[in-house]
Amino acid sequence: MASSFATPLPPAVEDRLARERNVWLCTLRRDGSPHVTPVWFVYADGVWWIGCEGRSVKARNVAADPRVSLALEDGVDPVVAEGEARVHRTGFPPGIVAAFAEKYGGWDIRQPVTPDGDRVLLEVPVRRWLLAGTAR
Repeated sequence: MASSFATPLPPAVEDRLARERNVWLCTLRRDGSPHVTPVWFVYADGVWWIGCEGRSVKARNVAADPRVSLALEDGVDPVVAEGEARVHRTGFPPGIVAAFAEKYGGWDIRQPVTPDGDRVLLEVPVRRWLLAGTAR
């Protein structure tokens, strides 16, 4: 699914997507109420990538309803996007695994936090940019 943002993102937004450590991810619970949490991410070629535990609330939520919103933490120069998440349980793209390791000091996105845990990778192609550094 391609982004509806027809022109390239402003360089300042691209820079923030490369360097900022957290994005707020909003998923929907089964009753339709929002669940918002800060997560580590990699952004590449119009796609947000987010690693999480397979049994986490966010993973369960996107399995039931893939619609999500994402927002960088800065409210002065807002960057907000919408998309539909796909859950990857295996076959994490090697380039994305490497990008997480580079961005987060060697962190291996594939390694579970607990011995009995499992990791998933959320792939969120941007469907629409709501704000990309300025109010549009």
